[in-house]
Amino acid sequence: MRIKVVPTVMTAVLSASLLVGGWYAYRNVATVQPLEQIVNEVPGVTAATPVVGRENVTVQLTLKPDANIRKVYDTIAEKGDTVIGDRTLELQIENKQADETLNDIWSAKLFDIAQAMENRQYAQIPAAMAAIEQEYKGVTATSEMDDKNVYITLKDGEAVKHVILPRTPNQLGVWPNA
Repeated sequence: MRIKVVPTVMTAVLSASLLVGGWYAYRNVATVQPLEQIVNEVPGVTAATPVVGRENVTVQLTLKPDANIRKVYDTIAEKGDTVIGDRTLELQIENKQADETLNDIWSAKLFDIAQAMENRQYAQIPAAMAAIEQEYKGVTATSEMDDKNVYITLKDGEAVKHVILPRTPNQLGVWPNA
C-alpha cells in the first residue's frame, strides 16, 4: 500500500490550521474578551488591554486622574477571578497625565521608598508621602497597601502619577510602571 503525499500533507496542514485557529478563538472568547469587558467597566479606567499568559495576566491601563489604584486592582482581581485563576495579576499603568515635576519628585523620593520596601518597613512610606507634601507645595501624595502591593498616587493639579510596587523584595529595582 502506497501513501499519497499530497492528500497526507493537505490533511496535516488543515488539521494544524484547525487546531491553532480553534485554540486562538477559544483563548479570545473564553479569556481575553471577558477580561477586557470586566476591566473596561471598572470605575476609573479609561482604557485597558489585557494580555493573558501562562503564569500571569498583565493589564495595560490608562486611568482617570481621580482613580483609586488599589480599588482598581481589587476590582479586577475579584471580578476577573474566573479568568485570572492561579495566574499573577500585574497592572501596567500608563502615566499620560504625569508631568516632569511629578517624575522629578518621584525620582527624588525613590531611594527612600525603595529602602522602605527592601527592609519591609512599610510604615516609612506614608512618612515619605507626607515629606513630599511638605516639600512640594500643591502636590498631594497618597499611599495604600494590601497583601500584594503598595499603591502610590502623586497629584499636582491636573497632573497625576500612579505607581504600583510589589511587596516582594526580589522584584525591587526598576519598577516597570514607574
